[in-house]
Amino acid sequence: MLDRSDKLRVTRRQFGVLAGAAGVALGTGGLPEVALAAGPDSATIIKGKKSGLLIHNAKLGVMETPLTELRKHAITPKDILFNRFHYPHEGNAAWYATTSAPPADIVKNWTVRFGGLVQRPRTLTIADLQKMPQEKRVAVLQCAGNGRSYYAAKQKVGGGQWKNGGMGNVVWEGTPLRPLLDDLKMVPSPDAHWLTAEGWDQPATPEGSDFAKSYHLADSALDHAILALKMNGEPIPATNGGPVRLIIPGYYGNMNVKMLTVLLYAAEESPSAFQSVGYRMPNMPVEPGQFEANDYTIYNSVPTYGHKIKSVIFSPLPEDGAKAGEVQITGVAFNDGEAAITSVEVSADGGKSWAAADVKPPESPWAWYHWSSKAKLASGSNVLMCRATDALGRTQPTDGLTRWNPRGYEWNGVDRVEISI
Repeated sequence: MLDRSDKLRVTRRQFGVLAGAAGVALGTGGLPEVALAAGPDSATIIKGKKSGLLIHNAKLGVMETPLTELRKHAITPKDILFNRFHYPHEGNAAWYATTSAPPADIVKNWTVRFGGLVQRPRTLTIADLQKMPQEKRVAVLQCAGNGRSYYAAKQKVGGGQWKNGGMGNVVWEGTPLRPLLDDLKMVPSPDAHWLTAEGWDQPATPEGSDFAKSYHLADSALDHAILALKMNGEPIPATNGGPVRLIIPGYYGNMNVKMLTVLLYAAEESPSAFQSVGYRMPNMPVEPGQFEANDYTIYNSVPTYGHKIKSVIFSPLPEDGAKAGEVQITGVAFNDGEAAITSVEVSADGGKSWAAADVKPPESPWAWYHWSSKAKLASGSNVLMCRATDALGRTQPTDGLTRWNPRGYEWNGVDRVEISI
């Protein structure tokens, strides 16, 4: 790990004055992410957020988007996009706890260091990155814990009890990673097999782990990665990872390192707790009591890299007040972008019968596929379900609980919505 002074010219004291306290917590170690029944509104927790977002931790600014808001937009606006931090930040809530762009002096002094097992380490400023070719990526950003609350049907796991609103469809714009690394001509060592990204985020205690994520250099997902400077056409707010964020389309949110300051070539993946213990899935199916949250190692588990195929019903929802008769069922589907989604099937009778939905082409391989299907609802209870399948034959498990894990990651069971008429 590099000393923080090597990673960013802005001092911690300067940042503390400017940054603010909409802090963060991992589901592993550090501060717990405690769900709150009541508390401040989302608009008062993070300046610029819309009122009424679902709060999982008011103190740390962890919140998700109600589906009634998420379904209104093809591209998710920053004022309703879910929020997830990992470390607390001291000071008064300022630019870190707002959807506004970072201040000009922060952007001017921000640097990204490229080093590790290379002959010629380099350091670039935001201005340097802005001069380079820029490309757009339309991609779903999703928390690895999205849907965690549904695992409680087997056994509740720790962490924020996310429903399906920990996601959004976002347009990112920035410098393509592979060409940038080639242009820098740093000459990596033959022993370099991994690329590790570090963010500025500070651990809650001196003993805490730095936030770092590692990717094998042979990973084809890096071919589409960018160092993003814009989100939805505007500078990225710090609350969403600005002023520069590593974006790997199709990967869970934690792998898209916020507030990027370092990219290192390495022989091994990072020992950071966020890479070696946290945000991992066990190699084999586990049951409650067989495998604990701190049992993860690089040998018995894998990081939460690419999205598992998923579909979500957007309408009708219980609060829509649907009436008996024909209705249109709508929603979205997405995966890691490695293969096209070929079908979405919908059931209005709890899975007794299924019908093929009409699926619209996505804006990119990593974006939402919007779908719709007509069905008849009867008086009483109606259980709506949806499942997506892609060209590789990957589909959603009918029983998502078969993928239960002690950290509650990667929920992708067949979505169910009960409508009572």
